[in-house]
Parts: sequence; C-alpha cells; structure tokens
Amino acid sequence: MGAIRPLEVPSGTDELAAFGITPCEGGVCAAEGIRAAGVCANLRGDPNRRDLALVAADNSCVCAGVFTQNRFCAAPVQVSRERAARGVARAVVLNSGNANASTGAPGVEVAKRVAAIVAAELGCDEEEVLLGSTGVIGKPLELDGFVSGVPMAARALAHSVEAAHDAARAVMTTDTMPKESSYAFEVAGSNDGARATVHVGGFVKGSGMIQPNMATMLCVLTTDADVTAQAAQAALRAATSKTFNKVTVDSDTSTNDTCILLATGAAGNARIDQDSADFAAFCAAIKAVCEDLARMIAADGEGATKLVTVDVLGAANEQDAETVARSIANSPLVKTAIFGHDANWGRVAAAAGKCGVDFDQYDVDIDLLGVPVLRKGLPLPMDEEDMLRRFEGPEVPIVISLGVGNATARVWTCDLSHEYIVINGDYRT
Repeated sequence: MGAIRPLEVPSGTDELAAFGITPCEGGVCAAEGIRAAGVCANLRGDPNRRDLALVAADNSCVCAGVFTQNRFCAAPVQVSRERAARGVARAVVLNSGNANASTGAPGVEVAKRVAAIVAAELGCDEEEVLLGSTGVIGKPLELDGFVSGVPMAARALAHSVEAAHDAARAVMTTDTMPKESSYAFEVAGSNDGARATVHVGGFVKGSGMIQPNMATMLCVLTTDADVTAQAAQAALRAATSKTFNKVTVDSDTSTNDTCILLATGAAGNARIDQDSADFAAFCAAIKAVCEDLARMIAADGEGATKLVTVDVLGAANEQDAETVARSIANSPLVKTAIFGHDANWGRVAAAAGKCGVDFDQYDVDIDLLGVPVLRKGLPLPMDEEDMLRRFEGPEVPIVISLGVGNATARVWTCDLSHEYIVINGDYRT
C-alpha cells in the first residue's frame, strides 16, 4: 500500500491573478482622495499613546457599512448604522480605551457631539461623520479629549503610509501590532479604451472578544473606485461574510463591531455598479484586503502563539460545514492542545461530533499539520517527533472531511494560552 495522501483543500479560482490584483503600499491611505491621522488625545490617560484616529475623504463620498448584531450595541454603532444607510459620508473618527457601550442616551449624545466636532473641523455636515469606539464597556465617554484631540488629528491628516500607520495604531487595545493591507488593480477607465488603476486598503483592530456577526471589531476600508452605494454595500457585505465572519478568537461577539467602507471615486474609472463587468474584480479586491486583515486578527488573538486554519470538507451543506468548523475552532480543548504542541486529533474528532451535524464517524478523515492522522474513523500511525517539528511553524492547519457531500467551510482561529487568561482577567482593572 502506498503512502496515504493528505486531504485536498479546494483552492477555488485564483481571483487575484485573474483580475491582476496585486499588493501595494498605503494601507487606508492607498486610495486617492483619502487622508488619515492617529494622535495622542489622552483618552486612555496615557499622553504617549495614540488613541484617536481620523480617516477623511477630501470630499463627500460613497460609503457602506456593516455592524454588530449584538443587542447590546454601543452608542457609536447606533449612530453610524443610521448614518451609513444614507450611503454618503466624509469621515470616520475612532477612539480606543472606551467603548461607549451601555451608556444610554448620554452615550449617544456624546457620540453625536464628537461627530459634530469633526464636522466643524472638516467643514462638512455632521451626518457625514461616522464613528467607532473600542475599550471598556459601561464607562461614560468624556468629551474633553475629543475637544482637543480632534483638531489635533485634523491638522495631522495626511495622504501617506506613515499617516495610515498612525491611524491603525491609534485603535489598538490588546492588539500587539497594527493590522493593515492594500491592493491595486486596473479596470475600465471613464474614457473609452482607457484603463484606470483602482486602490483598496484599510486597517482593522481586533484581538479579543472576537467572533464577529457582521464584520470585525473596528475596521475602516477605503477605495478610490467610482462605485455606486448599492455596489459598495453589496461588495462589503459579501466580503465580510467570507472573511471577518469566519474568524473566532474566543466565540464572543463585541458590542462595537463596525466595518466602514469609503469610496472616493478619484481613480477616474467607469462607474461600477452591480451589473458592471468590473464589479467582480472590485469584490475580489475588497475580499482580498478583508481576508488579510481577518487572518491578522486570528494570528494576533489575545495571548495567541499560532494562527489556526480549520477546513471542513465533504459536508452535506454549507451550514453543516460551518457548524463543524466553528465547533472545532472554538473548542478550548483543541485550542489548548495546539498551544501545548500536542497532536491530539481526538480533540478535533470530539469537537466535530458534539455539534449536532449528522455524519457517520466511519466516513471521517482528519489531517493535522498536513499529516493524515485519521482515515475512515480510524487512527493512522503518527510520528510524534515529526509532529513536534511541524508545530514550530506559525500556522496550524486542521482539515476534516465528513464524507457526506461536497460542501466546504473555512474558519480562522488561534490557540488558547495562559496569557489569554492574564489579559482578560486584568482587562478592566
């Protein structure tokens, strides 16, 4: 009998190559017509830490947004969700250190007053200013830091890699690194026969309280594509459903999850709507940025040492595939085994079997770290020393085939370490 081959994970169409989408510099400032800043407004009681970010378009532009479905949604979510529905915005202002959640009507009023301060600095309608907040829940958000910090941020606005980086750093809480991504591609230009280069970029923050039910913790995306509000919303929702919504660090959905897209239209392309030939390329670029950021969130989960990718194959339908994937990804026993470099595939099998999805255990195959460890429900010989060497890599792939149908799902997560307990046991105090 020959060597048993690892399970083949479908890669799908290489959309990036097909549409000529390539990485570029700039992050949230990759798009023309976008400026950003991240400043120390002393909102966290630390005058040396950036805690206020501002991303602004040169002019009013198309916007789209997706938000948490947590019923304890924060004041900035309540305000931004209503404003984003108009499809027009000028800026997004974000703060770290205080979530402005469970703060009642006063919290909503503070959010609106912060937006008004930004609008006065930019000379725009306050309804065109969206907000995002992250940090401690249930603590009133004071205006003082914004009164001085927003003008400071407005003066610092710049279209540069450094400005984008400053904004990404300003929204960090327990994140250990800023998370940024950007891509460029060509589409039809506004003149017959011409081509236009379009950019998509953004940043995200997220490390704990992560199992989004819309997008992620806080994310700002920008593009210089000329795109309709309907097309922008459709592309954003499609991208988040396949990327941010497939991330779980600890199975908790935040009160503040917000993902906003600003589209300046400065690229000089033919306007993209949902029927345009270039709509698929636009969607692919948005998804590429979101997927990069989603993987960064999982890799930077609180206390994490490994990025874990869970692929479920052979399910009866997509819902079953995702249910099994999330059961494995959220299992404390799976996550702690990975932290301990224990190739305990039994934890994976148990997590798959407990979640209520119908399959026969003797149809199941499992690979761990690229090694076949279970075939038709029965274990295969495993070289423990080889597995320990494989655990030295930064990513742990888990693949399970249920042997029922053709549906698949992928979820990203991380291991569960001692440090996760330390961070969250001491978060508020």
